[in-house]
Amino acid sequence: MTDNQQIQPTGNGAEEMQRPEGLEQAIWYETPLLGREVPVLQPLAWEELMCRRVGAGHPPVVHMWRHTDGMTIGLRDRRLSNAAAAMQQIQQEGTSICVRPSGGAAVPLHPGILNLSIILPNPRHRINIHDDFKFMAEWISRAVYPWIRDVHTGEVDGAFCPGDYDISIHGRKFCGIAQRRQAKAYIITAFVIVDGHGDELAAQIRQFYERAAGPDDQGYPEVRQGTMGGLQELAGVPSVGEYMTELQRLLRNGQQSDLLDGSHVFSTEELDQMIAYLHGRYDE
Repeated sequence: MTDNQQIQPTGNGAEEMQRPEGLEQAIWYETPLLGREVPVLQPLAWEELMCRRVGAGHPPVVHMWRHTDGMTIGLRDRRLSNAAAAMQQIQQEGTSICVRPSGGAAVPLHPGILNLSIILPNPRHRINIHDDFKFMAEWISRAVYPWIRDVHTGEVDGAFCPGDYDISIHGRKFCGIAQRRQAKAYIITAFVIVDGHGDELAAQIRQFYERAAGPDDQGYPEVRQGTMGGLQELAGVPSVGEYMTELQRLLRNGQQSDLLDGSHVFSTEELDQMIAYLHGRYDE
């Protein structure tokens, strides 16, 4: 998909979208809003465990979660000269931070940012990243149509966590998409800023890079003001809940799915073990 491409509406239903195979049978989970005391790695560990289940035959899963005060950074961010010290300082200030296993760069978390993941089987070890990302971008964009249809896909220069599938309104990015693979399943994941001021969020990420980057570091995002925004400020989307409802309607042919509580799917011991594994593999 080329930069700054608008997704043209072709109808009001989800039937025109080319959905990944089996997604209509997906089970929907929502992890309740996580407090500041909960490590950001916990929902990522949940998805890692669920991805293994899907690879073993569990139906596809849609997972939605939010965190009160956190930040995730990418593997390349972790290699910056002062990244460890920057992460420690952020943690001391009360913000949970971690290196996530999926692609991309630093992203903030707060109650107005919806984290959305689709977990799909991959028994034939064939993944078409272009088609999957295109579907995710179209789904997320169409969910904004009740409020505005001028939605574009393409990298937004100066935004945080930049990529070819940035989704924007009026030149301001509100969504980024990434992927995580396992042997027999994979995760397409996105953050969607629904309620939040783009310039404030951009300033948080810019401060992280100012702390983490040394004089010889290159290639990290140069985050600028005026490049990020939330759906409330850009399109008048009233709340995260109403946006979530529209996401469900699009994939369930107008019906709202039951949202199962994801907090009781795995035991505390299972989650703690996976958190330790992810921390050891991607942070240390």
